[in-house]
Amino acid sequence: MMNLKVCLFFIMSVLVASCVDLPEFNDTPKIYYNSIDHYPDTNSLGNKVEKIIISIDFEDGNGDLGASEAERNNSVKYADGKGNYELITCTFENNMWVERFSSLDHNKFFPELKPDGKSAPIKGKLDLNTEAPFSNSANLVLHKWKIRIRDRSLKFSNQVVTDSILIPRN
Repeated sequence: MMNLKVCLFFIMSVLVASCVDLPEFNDTPKIYYNSIDHYPDTNSLGNKVEKIIISIDFEDGNGDLGASEAERNNSVKYADGKGNYELITCTFENNMWVERFSSLDHNKFFPELKPDGKSAPIKGKLDLNTEAPFSNSANLVLHKWKIRIRDRSLKFSNQVVTDSILIPRN
């Protein structure tokens, strides 16, 4: 009788586990804007800066997101000078949005998200960090960012745009 219960438990466990469907995502990453936050801080050089945290949700069909230390140092793979995410800083000046590639954001990476190397769907949340020069000025300027990520196959995701935030600027 005990063997029958163990056998039935094992069969039921296998049946339940086989009912779990893996999500089907495209192998090109897809991102969704989540939120933006900012606060004054001090950078590693001791300078005052405005820290900006941009949260995005992502999904990828084969899980090849992020970069190992060796990949980050691969000057051939990343010969275009871009990391695995791209930020375009937009400021509202003279009644129009002006886009700039900041030197701070030109070559940024996030860590490998599936270090086991197995190809499988993955989804989650990324917090992307950047900074803007700090100013005690009362002159507030609207900022927003355009974001894309790219996988280890160098395929770029769609581009999302953050909400606008006011940052003091001289």
